[in-house]
This record gives sequence, structure tokens and C-alpha cells, in this order.
Amino acid sequence: MSLYQEIVDFLCYEAELLDERRFDEWLALLDDEIVYRMPLRITRDIKRASNIVDNMTFFEENKQSLTTRVRRLETASAWAEIPATRTRHFISNIRVEPVDSVYVKARSYFQVLRTRRSIPEPEQVFGERHDVLKQTKDGWRIVERVIYPDQPVLMNVNLSVFL
Repeated sequence: MSLYQEIVDFLCYEAELLDERRFDEWLALLDDEIVYRMPLRITRDIKRASNIVDNMTFFEENKQSLTTRVRRLETASAWAEIPATRTRHFISNIRVEPVDSVYVKARSYFQVLRTRRSIPEPEQVFGERHDVLKQTKDGWRIVERVIYPDQPVLMNVNLSVFL
């Protein structure tokens, strides 16, 4: 199988795990040193100025904090997820760049739709992800994920889902 196809399969498998709420299996795909962050996007009228504010984030997490979030979802105190929300992760425009014999950079576009309770309109987050993946004896692991939302203002009631 080509490297590109391996990475596409890996990212689609990850999306499946998240949509099926198989969070322990998803955590196993994360490297112990993962950096998982989503910087803010702002709207500027200045041409060619970056509209990403890297030193401010919606979240910046590691394996321990992600594990804590997953464990919290298993409790009654995760009121935003009672009843459990339904998500659908769409991944497209995947580009793969080998770094060396172990690491790969992958860029992709994403859209996550989320429905809660009986609310008819889904919430959504969409944008681009920049991943660093590592080949291990147990398969690919996510070492770093930076999520760049297209929206400068997120209309979600919370960010209890994983992107």
C-alpha cells in the first residue's frame, strides 16, 4: 500500500472511532507526547497579514488532558454530553509529505457536524488540520495536530467533541 493510502486510511479510521465514540481506541492513536491545539483565527483587513493568532488558542492539550476529557465523558458530570451528541467527521483534501523514515506531515481539510438532543440544526466546525504522524511498530500515531478553524467565531455551545 502506498504511503498516501496508508495515511488516508489512518485518518478515516480515526474519524470513524470518534464518530462511534470509541474514545479509548482513539486515545491509543495518540503519541504520548502529542500536542493538540487550535489557535484563534481573526479577521483582519490588512492584505497578506496572517489571520491566525498562534499565541492564543481555543485549546492546547496533551495526552494527559485529552485522557482526562475522555474519562470525564464517562461520568454523569459531563452534562453537555447527556444524552451523547452525534458527530460526523469529514476529512478531505489530504496531502502527505514524508519527513524521514519515521515521520510524515499530513494536511487535510475537515468538517465536523454535531447534533445534540432533538435540536434540528447541526453545529459545525470546519477548517484545516496540520498533523505530524509517526510510524511505530503498532502503526501510525499522531504526534502533533494543529487545527485551523475557518470560522473566527465558533457558534458551538461548547467544544466537547474532538476534532
